[in-house]
Amino acid sequence: MKKFKYIFLLISVFTLSCTENFEEINTDPNNTSAAVFNPNYLLAQSQYDYSNTGYSQLLFQSMWSQVLASTFSYYGNGDKYVASGSFDAYKGRVFEETYRAATKVYEMQNLTKDKPELSNLYNVGTIMKVLCIARITDTYGDVPYTEALKAKEGITLPKYDDQSTIYPGLLSELEKAIAALSTSKAGPTNDLMFKGDVNKWKKFGNSLMLRLAMRLVKVDAAAAKTWAEKAFAGGVFTSVDDNAKVLTDASSQSNNTTGALRVGDDYREVRWSKTFMDYLKNTKDPRISAIAEVSQPGLANNSNQDLAGDNAEAIQIGLPNGYDLNGGATDISKHPQYPGASGTGTDVAKVGKYSRPRTSVFLNRSGVNFVLTYAETELLLAEAKVRGFSVGAPTAADRYKNGVKAAIASLAQFNSAAGSDAAIADALSKSDAFLAANPLSTASVEASLKQINEQIWVATGTTFNFIENWNNWRRSGYPTLTPVVYPNGFSNGQIPRRVPYILNEASYNEANYRAAVAKLTGGDTFTARVWWDK
Repeated sequence: MKKFKYIFLLISVFTLSCTENFEEINTDPNNTSAAVFNPNYLLAQSQYDYSNTGYSQLLFQSMWSQVLASTFSYYGNGDKYVASGSFDAYKGRVFEETYRAATKVYEMQNLTKDKPELSNLYNVGTIMKVLCIARITDTYGDVPYTEALKAKEGITLPKYDDQSTIYPGLLSELEKAIAALSTSKAGPTNDLMFKGDVNKWKKFGNSLMLRLAMRLVKVDAAAAKTWAEKAFAGGVFTSVDDNAKVLTDASSQSNNTTGALRVGDDYREVRWSKTFMDYLKNTKDPRISAIAEVSQPGLANNSNQDLAGDNAEAIQIGLPNGYDLNGGATDISKHPQYPGASGTGTDVAKVGKYSRPRTSVFLNRSGVNFVLTYAETELLLAEAKVRGFSVGAPTAADRYKNGVKAAIASLAQFNSAAGSDAAIADALSKSDAFLAANPLSTASVEASLKQINEQIWVATGTTFNFIENWNNWRRSGYPTLTPVVYPNGFSNGQIPRRVPYILNEASYNEANYRAAVAKLTGGDTFTARVWWDK
């Protein structure tokens, strides 16, 4: 009997203990909560999601602005303005992926807003949110902004704000966040772009402000001037060491934008465009050997990702946009400058003699994704100077030189191999001679603007920042591009000026979607224009 008595007492004590500490004992220690979760983790996730655009820009913007070209049918979306592989899905990729990136920093802000010691992380979150929303509105036009990201607050059907009100809001948010950054407090601890350096975040915020300000030159010149001058006064990028970029790591299943071209068909058939390569060759640009190579002869060699191509400048040739391998009138072999196939017999690569992005520079799966560079900043300051903005003592010509040299130097940052690449070093050594032979034109304001924005096109094209490449082409009108002529296109023979909204908005958020579409001239199409695109 005594034995059973002690068992009963033990059970009673255990039951009592569980009742008094029930919540503590029944909480899974492997689960997290707002109280213990480190919000810094969300910053890295947002940076990676924003920067790793991959096919989201390769299938559309990279070829709309005629930097890349392909005869491969999957790239018809961009190369020929013809609905091709995953057409409807890719229309919504920027919308879906970039709001996802913005959601992470918004949640990060919710976790830090009442923690003064994390104020820098909160304000970095604002800068990231502005970066994200700017990409979305630049791509689609009117989009959710003031009611976006607030599903936890009960707003699941956000209204679409006019882009004309989004831009002032973004610039004001940016100004406030930059001013609130403090070097006396801790910076972010999981920061893929600047490793927690608050001063670099200030520079990045101001450089982003400059980019957004210059978007306004054709719709609100006074505002463009005001914000560009504020950005410069606050302190923008001053060297390639300031470049905003995200280092990826293939070993941890992350990837980089250029790594998408490692897919077999893409590797064999995506090339630098004729428009792009002709521009570089006409000016004897020293970057040609640094960025381009022709694969070794034959289909097998053309597909071998471990076999370097030939980067001799003399043999580089760009692939014309708008051609295919279908055997008809638009077959690449019908082009008057077709260089012929590569290889013989059954080992033939029909586009094998066209220049591809150099594998050793661009296609490292652990390389970087560029977000915003010193080169772009200097070139935008050169334009601001030409437009009469007060952005410091250096002349527009000097800013132009700085920007071009920085664009060449940035190529060395793609990966560790690129950092020691002889062709990139050679391009840098020849940059002064190149600029002496191609100084900024002062024949007219328009001549200067043309040359500056052509170099932004080259800078953002060679850093594979194709969304921004297309954005700046629409904003500036340079370079002058000739639309592709190809049957059954979705843009009436015009280079697309925007991307139609993601398909599910028409059913999930119907009223707000329809209100936004009603304000678009021509409807929800590729040829309608966003507010600043005049």
